[in-house]
Amino acid sequence: METKIQFLSEDFQELNSYLEEKSPSILFIIVDENTHEHCLPILLSDLEIDIPFEIIELESGEENKTLETVCNLLTVFAEFEADRNALVINLGGGVITDLGGFAASIYKRGIDFINIPTSLLGMCDASIGGKTGVDLESLKNLVGTFALADSVFANPNFLKTLPQKELISGFAEMLKHGLVDSKNHWENLIQIEEITVDSISAYIKESMMIKQNIINQDFHEKNIRKILNFGHTIGHAVESLFLRSGNPISHGEAVAIGMICETRLSYLENLIDLELSNHIIDKIFNYFPKKNLNFVIDDILALMKNDKKNKNSKVMFSLITSVGNCSYNVECAEKNIKNSIEFYSK
Repeated sequence: METKIQFLSEDFQELNSYLEEKSPSILFIIVDENTHEHCLPILLSDLEIDIPFEIIELESGEENKTLETVCNLLTVFAEFEADRNALVINLGGGVITDLGGFAASIYKRGIDFINIPTSLLGMCDASIGGKTGVDLESLKNLVGTFALADSVFANPNFLKTLPQKELISGFAEMLKHGLVDSKNHWENLIQIEEITVDSISAYIKESMMIKQNIINQDFHEKNIRKILNFGHTIGHAVESLFLRSGNPISHGEAVAIGMICETRLSYLENLIDLELSNHIIDKIFNYFPKKNLNFVIDDILALMKNDKKNKNSKVMFSLITSVGNCSYNVECAEKNIKNSIEFYSK
């Protein structure tokens, strides 16, 4: 099975046609307070189907991506006596698609869901690839399933409702796609001087298709899909520590930190030369200014040991070998890992 990616026209004709053909027994439209206010009215005004639906509003933010939230969703599904022909519509960013997809994937052993991502991160990353799940305390995405959305419907106009911080967050994943799989994509992105909806819209589809093509080769992340984790081994650990400290940063900011550290690590492991390492790091810093990492490096290392890519208790990395190419299952010297984190912290 492959998720179909469609870009919505202004009248949402593609979504209406899909729902008419699908003919679900009930729709559950999952939103947060932001997409409820800014995006749901647009969706409802363009829906032309006669299907009962319920709106479920969740609190926004990574701190709400928990098993408790999923249990609340399942309870709502059950209260409305949803059968296996029910359909979940996740209207939101990465937190909503992760939560809604996970709840749908385990309710009655799985009901269909579609994603309508409203954030750049949701469009280029979270809505594609079938990874659903929640955090366990401060451990990122420790509980989840592989479950493909039936379809993803993208509409870049939703990005105009985003605060600038969220737009920049998603841009980190676009940069990552270029670094691991497409030199041309990377070169196009680093020409952008200011991140705006207009300046990045032309490149969103390419980022989505880069990820989709990798997923099609390796859905269950046994091999090549692991390259999409570049920047995430250190990035997730840093994100968890910021979350634990009560001062959370965006996923994109954490991934940017991770990509800087792991680019340096690629150099320390002799996979790229110093000139390329510095070039990549400088370009990422252009969009993501340095943040103060007031964390003990051993705490970062301890969290990295919970990473899902690890093998036999050893931390495994996905590291770039050139712009557009990436190796996976790379075991690194601990001194190099520490040095790469120290490099960012200096």
